[in-house]
Amino acid sequence: MSNAELATSYAALILADEGIDITADKIQTLIKAAGVSDVEPIWASLFAKALEGKDVKDMLLNVGAGGAAPVAAGAPTAGGAAAGGAAEAAEEKEEKKEEEESDEDMGFGLFD
Repeated sequence: MSNAELATSYAALILADEGIDITADKIQTLIKAAGVSDVEPIWASLFAKALEGKDVKDMLLNVGAGGAAPVAAGAPTAGGAAAGGAAEAAEEKEEKKEEEESDEDMGFGLFD
């Protein structure tokens, strides 16, 4: 990421943290106050348009929550413990298999 993008991102985050509307003018003001001189005004307007009407704090808090809620998070039903145990065993077996199939086992070492 370039310095211009970083400065603009940080300025937008500062504005969001303070609860101030994110506009190109306010982003530019913060960038100038920080003493970053190599930022073209187009960056401020791009970020302001991209974040217009969005709750930046909410976006940051839900970065990893892209899909539906996990099924295991619900209350267990009858037989749920047995199904959960089987799922854990299958998961452990898969992890063990992945560990066994490394590049070194196949003769594809980094320094070969």
